[in-house]
Amino acid sequence: MEEKRKQNRIDCSVAKICGGCEYAGIEYGKQLALKSKWVKDLLASACEVKPIIGAADPCFYRNKVHWAYGFDGRRTLAGRYAENSHRIVENDACVLEDTTCAAIQMSIRKLQTTFKIQAYDEKTKRGLLRRVLIRKGMATEEVMVVLVVSSPVFPGKKAFMKKLLELHPCIKTILLNVNTRTDSMILGAKTINEYGRGFIWDEILGVRFKISPESFYQINHAQTERLYSLAIEAADLESGQKILDAYCGIGTIGLCAAASCEQIALTGVELNRTAVADARENAKANHMEKARFIAADATEYMVEAAARGEHYDTVLLDPPRSGTTESFICACEKLAPNRIVYVSCDPTTLARDLKCFKQHGYQPKYAIPVDMFPYTKHVETVALLSRTEK
Repeated sequence: MEEKRKQNRIDCSVAKICGGCEYAGIEYGKQLALKSKWVKDLLASACEVKPIIGAADPCFYRNKVHWAYGFDGRRTLAGRYAENSHRIVENDACVLEDTTCAAIQMSIRKLQTTFKIQAYDEKTKRGLLRRVLIRKGMATEEVMVVLVVSSPVFPGKKAFMKKLLELHPCIKTILLNVNTRTDSMILGAKTINEYGRGFIWDEILGVRFKISPESFYQINHAQTERLYSLAIEAADLESGQKILDAYCGIGTIGLCAAASCEQIALTGVELNRTAVADARENAKANHMEKARFIAADATEYMVEAAARGEHYDTVLLDPPRSGTTESFICACEKLAPNRIVYVSCDPTTLARDLKCFKQHGYQPKYAIPVDMFPYTKHVETVALLSRTEK
């Protein structure tokens, strides 16, 4: 395996049934060429597409590792779900998962057997342990373990956790998440903090972020820093400017941008109230008094801000894979920022949205693909748009 890594390719025996690394077996340079071509084919008619930013190390980058547990009538299964299914694929040598997270997963698998913790059987609805979610702060090396269970009653819990902490002192918090749902949601509504503070800290470009079990946080730390640096460069910020971070989540892009330039006034807008609470804590932790975060629909907020006569120099947006909406783009036109920096996780929806932005007075200037997810078909892209003169 190490020799194949040196050749920048991996072969995985379960790749075809797992679906987690569609480009397994393809040399990494070839992967970059395929992704670059995909983005250029979609965006070249709209703007310049700059060379793709590849990863220095395309392996062991996933700082969020999720294993499902199940029972097939004879034995416990633990691993990833096969793509578009609830069929568990076992693989204790995944080269995409962070090695610390993977080692902890293996320890939990062994402790589950030692302590006779019954894995959850989706057919009979019996058993306790459903999933294990592990998150790691790559800059801080702090680790969170979330045990997703069908009931808060966990026999032998204290002894189990004590042994796990002895094996892995890097674990800073352990939580029980009670999930009684029958759908595909990983986490249930109730989370119980069993050890530590209930969250971990990480840093991106020197800015500290609080990571909770539900937080959206990019899974490739090194490439995230490259992605955000490109977005900040595109924003071309100057002291005293006002920026709006739409779809802001826990404030990662906006706070990194605000930290890059003195006296930037940041407004983040996010519909998820839990994420907004985390974003406010992140601003406080980084002593950013000029940052404010609002729980609201970004489109509605921009329309109301424009009606109040507010001005923003730059709008940052990082929407979900489905992209943004025409109503959001119309709201941008009303608000009339000088620049829009669009961070996209799907070049197909980005191509659609760039056309719509152009119709509403924003000319795409360039796009830069960033390989956030090596050995998968996915790619992130930073696009810069400028307001056209009327």
